[in-house]
Amino acid sequence: MDKITDRIKSLRKEMKKRGISAYYMTTADFHGSEYVHDYFKVREYFSGFTGSNGNLLVGDKWAALWTDGRYFVQAEKELEGSGIELMKMGEEGVPDEITFLKEKLKKKDVLGFDGRTVTASFGKRLKAAGKEAGFSISYKDDITDGIFNRPAYPVSSAEVLSDGLTGLSVKEKLDKVREELKKKGAEALFLTKLDDIMYLYNIRGRDVEYNPVLMSYAYVSEDISVLFLQQDAVTEALRDHCNDTDTMIIDYWNIEGFINGLQPGTKVLADPGKINYYLFKKLKGSVKLISGINPTEEMKALKNDTEIGNLRKICLQDSAAVCRFILDLRSRMGSETCTEMSASELLLKYRKEIEGFREPSFGTISAYGGNAAMMHYEPSDEHEVVLKEKGMLLVDSGGQYKGGTTDITRTIVLGELTEEEKRDYTLTACSMLNLMHVKWLEGCSGQNLDIIARKRMWDEGMDYKCGTGHGVGYMLNVHEGPQNIRWKRLENDAVLKPGMLVTDEPGVYKKDKHGIRIENMILVKKWKKTDDGQFLEFENLTHVPMDDRGIDRSIMTAEELSYYEEYQKSVLEAMKPCLSGEEMEKLREYAGV
Repeated sequence: MDKITDRIKSLRKEMKKRGISAYYMTTADFHGSEYVHDYFKVREYFSGFTGSNGNLLVGDKWAALWTDGRYFVQAEKELEGSGIELMKMGEEGVPDEITFLKEKLKKKDVLGFDGRTVTASFGKRLKAAGKEAGFSISYKDDITDGIFNRPAYPVSSAEVLSDGLTGLSVKEKLDKVREELKKKGAEALFLTKLDDIMYLYNIRGRDVEYNPVLMSYAYVSEDISVLFLQQDAVTEALRDHCNDTDTMIIDYWNIEGFINGLQPGTKVLADPGKINYYLFKKLKGSVKLISGINPTEEMKALKNDTEIGNLRKICLQDSAAVCRFILDLRSRMGSETCTEMSASELLLKYRKEIEGFREPSFGTISAYGGNAAMMHYEPSDEHEVVLKEKGMLLVDSGGQYKGGTTDITRTIVLGELTEEEKRDYTLTACSMLNLMHVKWLEGCSGQNLDIIARKRMWDEGMDYKCGTGHGVGYMLNVHEGPQNIRWKRLENDAVLKPGMLVTDEPGVYKKDKHGIRIENMILVKKWKKTDDGQFLEFENLTHVPMDDRGIDRSIMTAEELSYYEEYQKSVLEAMKPCLSGEEMEKLREYAGV
């Protein structure tokens, strides 16, 4: 921790030199991405916390870091000895960043932050808090430059997707965007969210690990379509692709000049929850801004028939890889070389055998015993943990493929379980299955359905400190909005519609004991229409059985037991064309069928 305290000391010197009382650092890049290139890992550098969600505030004599329930256990360990106070988001008595700042900063104090890494929505809240409490904000400079030694800015070559992969042409998508702009009374759309831009222009890249995106901006009006990319990203294939769609390519770094050249009074739609505060202020000084959700957000979430067909195929192949991994892992147990890390590498080996595999869709979580209580724990070669023939191994993983993105978690029984472990495993399985089988009236959001999964836990006075499910992109981000399944209300909570893909992943996390999660990908589809309206249901896309050794049938209701047995049989049936006869025999034993 000496390293972290020295870094914060250097930051405080720079703050004092510039007259800044407190400095705020986020996890995001200039586009609000969840996973970011090393170039942007400022918060991690100054805190030592490696989770994908966390915000750091540093004052002259204090420092605090906010993160959500997925990372409480991990953050406690990684912040230990740093002098940084952990703020557990949403917990009783824990102030949010705005409340904390209003208590800490006095009149004439200055709050500094890099306005390119803070959303317009949050930047406006910071400014309003300052006006109320008397402090001012400074957002135009990144004062960490010179302390944090950044690597080169990420850039990779653009990859053009065929209509056979996307189902819709760029022209069709642009036409839809322009229709939506008219409905909102806007003349143009300014896009900064990377996966929305990749979706709209049917391209992909490798600028961010796990997310097949390019650093980019886009501007669409009735007359023009402009794509902002770094010159090294532009290929001849992309130039041809853009010519075919009447899209102009402009250098990524010329974005401010373009904004300055826009016709004053142009009505430009921008999403304040996505665009960064710095560019928001630039736009506001040049055009008439209309705040609203990017139309590409829902367009991207509603998978078309081509995307759904490709997803079904790739999910089947991905499930077969996970099944092979589980069987192989079980055969290796008892070896001193069988570790969390080797298990992660073994699973990657099986995924790489699938044609069209690009990379994992996020860092694989391979967590044994108490490590699994840290929801986003990642193994490493530096801290080898040998797997023993007792307890459980939680493996949360996914793949990026030519044809889809996957996300699956299985908790694998490695040997003898305690009664508590078996009970918690069974509760998790019941929660997952209950949600998978729900039918609902069209118009519900994920918030309406979350209780179906969580009720089994709440009846026991238990809870998992995270959502039950998130949207999944198509050959894009593994975490995709606007759809989700969670009990806490979010602004602009999205209605679940046919074609939306979500995860179903309840769990149990007990510090220093165990962590259990079972996760499937499920697709929203129509069920039946009656006099009372259109009803919807979920289609399961993940075909990997649960570990029958973790199931205590005595605490399952008759309905839950029926769901469980039906699911185990259905996934075995789905795996028949994918696995050998010997593999199927072993999988039947694993599934208890």
